[in-house]
Amino acid sequence: MVEPPVARLAALPGVSTASRVAVQAERARATGRVLPVAPALAGLLPAAGLRRGSTVAVHGGTSLLLALLAEATSAGSWAAVVGMPSVGLAAAAEYGVDLGRVALVPRPGAELPAVVAALLDGVDLVAVHSETVQAAVARRLSARARHRGAVLLASGAWPGADVELSCRPESWTGPEEGYGHLRERRTLVRARGRGAAARPVSAELCLPGPGGEVTPATPSRTLDAEATA
Repeated sequence: MVEPPVARLAALPGVSTASRVAVQAERARATGRVLPVAPALAGLLPAAGLRRGSTVAVHGGTSLLLALLAEATSAGSWAAVVGMPSVGLAAAAEYGVDLGRVALVPRPGAELPAVVAALLDGVDLVAVHSETVQAAVARRLSARARHRGAVLLASGAWPGADVELSCRPESWTGPEEGYGHLRERRTLVRARGRGAAARPVSAELCLPGPGGEVTPATPSRTLDAEATA
């Protein structure tokens, strides 16, 4: 007899962590319909946070995705990261992610859809690499997130995403006269989507900021010129 996908899920790295926190995560779902994000990101999202049941596609690397996880996990939400073996725990911690509330499933292989579906049943936020997810499967997973009241964060394009965030790194600051440490990186983040998110918005942020977190950046002349064009 072939084991069902959920049974095989327990053998995957990190899933035991998700199963241990499922009860607490279910309780946390009753505490509000919007999960918090850092103040610097709130203006980019229609509900000033991550609305439960929504799908958010993040383009341009993992830094922005980690920044989206930070405030929610620090406030008590549970998260999972699936199919993203290159995500660094040190970088996540610097952005403010509570690693004790994150389950990692770095290489789910062909079981990725089943893993994501199972995690959406008991975890507040599920981040997944979208590269190998077929469009029909993506839509089913978004529907499951909507039904379960979870937030699905896709790294890359995702059909029917409620919000799409894209970031364009601009420049690092820190080294002077050939030496020193990188302190912060200016990044232009743009948001667009459906419904309340239909009107595109953008913000220039430090991602990361001086302390590792995401912070607003002083507007540059280039961006001022784009805004008035």
